[in-house]
Amino acid sequence: MNLHLIQARANRLANRRLLAAVAQLSDADFHAPRTSFFPSLAQTLNHLLNVDHYYIAALQGDTQMRHIWAAYVPASTARELAERQDRSDEQLIALCAALTPADDERIVAFDRGAGIESGPREPLARVLAHLFMHQTHHRGQAHAMLAGTAVKPPQLDDFILLGDRVHREADMQALGWAEPV
Repeated sequence: MNLHLIQARANRLANRRLLAAVAQLSDADFHAPRTSFFPSLAQTLNHLLNVDHYYIAALQGDTQMRHIWAAYVPASTARELAERQDRSDEQLIALCAALTPADDERIVAFDRGAGIESGPREPLARVLAHLFMHQTHHRGQAHAMLAGTAVKPPQLDDFILLGDRVHREADMQALGWAEPV
């Protein structure tokens, strides 16, 4: 069982639901000031996507990860953000699908500004755990901000347990996915 793949797919499903709800907002509501770590849905969700790009680059051994981070251009609409997040999520799923258990200990090098040679190094399993935690953390903030709008926040935590299968069938079907046997 590839737990990283399960988490990457759950992440994709949660992002899909959350961003579909956010897409119902006007552009003004998407950018409106809100109370959270980042002061709007747009800023929160763009931060999430930018960090995803950085970590996926690091996981793939791309030494340009710092440039990717610095060159990020925020999405100006919820629809644009959703399309870009979809591509990022699919990239993470493909990366996780290709992993073997031995990859968990593979060292991932980071460039935090002083070059990859002097940056931190972490085992891949810990990097993925951190990335999934980061995604959940900021999705929760966006979910709470969405609760302050006219759009009902969607259910985001029924994607992993087998007993919750009925709650994700429509999402899985829309993506052309089947439950593992």
